[in-house]
Amino acid sequence: MVSVAYRLGVLGFLHLSHLPDGKNYPDAQNLGLMDQLKALKWVHENIAAFGGDPDNVTLMGESAGGGSVTSLSLVKGSHQYFNKVIALSGNPGLSTSTEEAIATTNELMEALDCKTVADLQKVDAQKLVGVATELLPLRLAPERDGNFLPRNPWEAIANGAVKDITFLHGVNKDEMNFFLVGMGGPEPFNEWAADRQAKKLALMTDEEKALAESFCSDVKGESYEPYCKWLSQLMFNAPCLRLSEEQTKAGGKSYTYYFTVESALPLKKSCHGIALAPLFKHPDLQGDTGREFDETFSKTMRKMWAQFAKTGNPSLSAEISPDGKAKEWPLYDLKDRQVMVFDEFNIHSEKESQRNIVDWDRTYFLTKYYGF
Repeated sequence: MVSVAYRLGVLGFLHLSHLPDGKNYPDAQNLGLMDQLKALKWVHENIAAFGGDPDNVTLMGESAGGGSVTSLSLVKGSHQYFNKVIALSGNPGLSTSTEEAIATTNELMEALDCKTVADLQKVDAQKLVGVATELLPLRLAPERDGNFLPRNPWEAIANGAVKDITFLHGVNKDEMNFFLVGMGGPEPFNEWAADRQAKKLALMTDEEKALAESFCSDVKGESYEPYCKWLSQLMFNAPCLRLSEEQTKAGGKSYTYYFTVESALPLKKSCHGIALAPLFKHPDLQGDTGREFDETFSKTMRKMWAQFAKTGNPSLSAEISPDGKAKEWPLYDLKDRQVMVFDEFNIHSEKESQRNIVDWDRTYFLTKYYGF
């Protein structure tokens, strides 16, 4: 396994070319992805010296990393460096348009009292990162600039841009609960979520608004739950299923999963990031779970990921399965839309309709509005 460093947040994804002295920075909005591409080139040229196979490389990322690895598959010329992608709770919809990127930069420039790139370069780096982090949560992302990345990733995937890449990807049952807790609980989360939802609704037709409002009104429970469910659909569930749909229609392969194991911590449930704990078996990751997961479950999950990286198929024979029972992971298909469900004591395949991962009538269309 090779891990790479790259420019994050404001340092890797800030649009600058529209500023008075910004013409010398035409790629600033995607420097983070370009760093990753350089790292993949290095792996391709050097991994054999470490015992690796440059012709059998799998990219893996979670959250923004899932957005990165799926977006990298859309970069022209990138497929010479890898043939498989694992994306946990991330997709090419976790990106921004040029118009949104310019508005984000302008907001940051105003907060810093800057007019030009030269002004920006005089700002202390820690202050720059701090202000951007506080002011622009979840809004600094790869830009669909029509140059490095396509303006419409779904259209590109439908047209076969990634059909030679095999995907293993999926979502967790309660993605947005991570942000509910991370933002300090229901009150600050509701304030943020209401603002994000209002900005998305303002872009929609009256019919689409009615569908969104209908979906939210059917969600029962505490004040934050409609926001959690709706934003999970916008940012994670609907894009996940659309990636599977478009990839399959184009003749490509997608192994799709749905992770349901819950944290022991209040409010988190099966939140964003929770699948990392069993996958990496790392004590630092227990902060998202509050407990250890069943060891056989965790071993099985790791074995499937490793089997996919080795062979391109995550299915396990009885001989190599940790519990001695075969695990057949079906490819996503357009008829049954089969997904692998990761329940803690019952890893099994189901039709998507048994779980209603996406509301095909009321939330699937959200993919055209993207995730931020």
